[in-house]
Amino acid sequence: MTAIGAASLLTASASQSLAPIGLFDSGVGGLSVYQHLAKALPNERFVYFADTLNVPYGSRDSTEIQALTLSAVDWLCQQGCKLIVIACNSASAYGLTAARLTYPNLPIVGLVPALKPAVLASQSRQVAVLATKATLSGALLNQVITEVAIPNQTQVIKYFDPELVPWVEAGMPMTSSTAKRLGRQLLDFSDHQVDHIVLGCTHYPFFKAFLNAEIAKNQLAMTVIDSGQAIAERVHYLLLQSNMIAPPHQKRLQNQAPLPLAFYASKMDSHTKSLVQRLLGSKFCITFL
Repeated sequence: MTAIGAASLLTASASQSLAPIGLFDSGVGGLSVYQHLAKALPNERFVYFADTLNVPYGSRDSTEIQALTLSAVDWLCQQGCKLIVIACNSASAYGLTAARLTYPNLPIVGLVPALKPAVLASQSRQVAVLATKATLSGALLNQVITEVAIPNQTQVIKYFDPELVPWVEAGMPMTSSTAKRLGRQLLDFSDHQVDHIVLGCTHYPFFKAFLNAEIAKNQLAMTVIDSGQAIAERVHYLLLQSNMIAPPHQKRLQNQAPLPLAFYASKMDSHTKSLVQRLLGSKFCITFL
């Protein structure tokens, strides 16, 4: 390789490392994944796209979910993203494979409920997964059941409540019937000897503290897990492997707060903005575009 060719490759690599990471969800639930990513990769810039015009995906058919996912991934590609996280379990279940086939040279990370670590850690061989209908019936989750849960003689209890996502978006009021129903469901899981609960929707980690408080109050032997940390570790690994980690810069040395999140939505309104700010809190800076 000539010196000019080597210099050109280095310039391209440096330019790529400065490109943003794209996140996509049907709504704002994927912000729970963003929180893990921002903590693990503080020097990275993030572009988030919420398809609020078509939310929710969980009740749609597989063909429609795939089409919407490909459209969102295409939009993030146009923003120059160096890696894309499909931060939506339903979209991952039906759109991840198609997205990777469409963009074979772009790293695309999808979500699958963290069932495998739950199964491997379970002592009672009873594990529950809370997710949308689309995720619960999707190939990604059921492949893990076939390949991991069944060989380990572990029963997987699937649980779906259509009011959980609206409850999160309403600010999770404790007086809500949804909160009371979720508390009763924990007791039911306990009666079935469930010792691990998997949060299989990106909205759900926002009520993880509520679950842990209820578990402690009722002295239940349960562990609640989600996929956010594993996704952050996977993204970090892929960026290192591709030499695309963003370098630290002057502002990061002085201020360790996450860089501003560029937030886009297919339907932006005041409710969406206030919800994003409430879910992320004051620690995060958000630019609405």
